[in-house]
Amino acid sequence: MKLGSYDDLVENDIRADTQFARAFLAEAGQILIQGEFDVARTTLRHLVKGTIGYAKLAKATGLPEKSLIRMLGPKGNPQANNLLAVFKALQSALKVRMEVRAVAVPARRRAA
Repeated sequence: MKLGSYDDLVENDIRADTQFARAFLAEAGQILIQGEFDVARTTLRHLVKGTIGYAKLAKATGLPEKSLIRMLGPKGNPQANNLLAVFKALQSALKVRMEVRAVAVPARRRAA
């Protein structure tokens, strides 16, 4: 039995399980907010490939398919408005609405 790549496994899980895909989308948003742009781009790429694909994403966002592929690729440097368009399209495809919440960070103890 030949195993696929990690990317294939993740994308197959996304295809097979809507709850997993939704959790992966939430994780992509969290990762992005934490400033891990490369990881967020990779996560979004898996989501696109495991859900709507680049052709439908292009139609939903109004951005050229090739630009989306480059944008979410390893050397991509997407503009914020384009990233938000990708998140919006994925939310629509997964029938979910993302929210951002501020959570208080516990105060640090001072060293004695």
